[in-house]
Amino acid sequence: MGSLLVALPEPQSTSTGTAFEEPHMGEEFTVDVDVRYRDLDTMNHVNNAVYASYFEEARTAYVDHVLDVGVEDFNFVLANLEIEFGRPLTIDDDPVVATEVVDVGETSATMTYDLRVDGDTVATGETTLVFVDPDEKRPAPVPTDVREQIVTYEGLEA
Repeated sequence: MGSLLVALPEPQSTSTGTAFEEPHMGEEFTVDVDVRYRDLDTMNHVNNAVYASYFEEARTAYVDHVLDVGVEDFNFVLANLEIEFGRPLTIDDDPVVATEVVDVGETSATMTYDLRVDGDTVATGETTLVFVDPDEKRPAPVPTDVREQIVTYEGLEA
């Protein structure tokens, strides 16, 4: 099974053990992803559908670490996904996904993804997340605290 590595500041020693500092505004949020054998197609390239899983790993890590919300408590659906492929990934690559929220609307947010190997972009993506009222199962306003955390972290205008 692959592992998920999130680029966060170095741990700080505390009286309760080890904790990560809060991510800081303006820092690029990146996640290292492992290419697994099961990710490969018959040409030994990462299958195109797997790129969406790599973006999902970055998105869930962002929600967990930047917004400090467990993804199971984050009520959104993925309304749109776009991927532009550059070059194939192989088992020998060590990909990194940089992600950010570039827009927060009334009921949705747009995230972008830059999948890189050795600093070079190999694919880009964009998702639209729509926030949902869990009882009504209908679009709902982006929660105020979530909006404020995103705006602060990303340096967006309120």
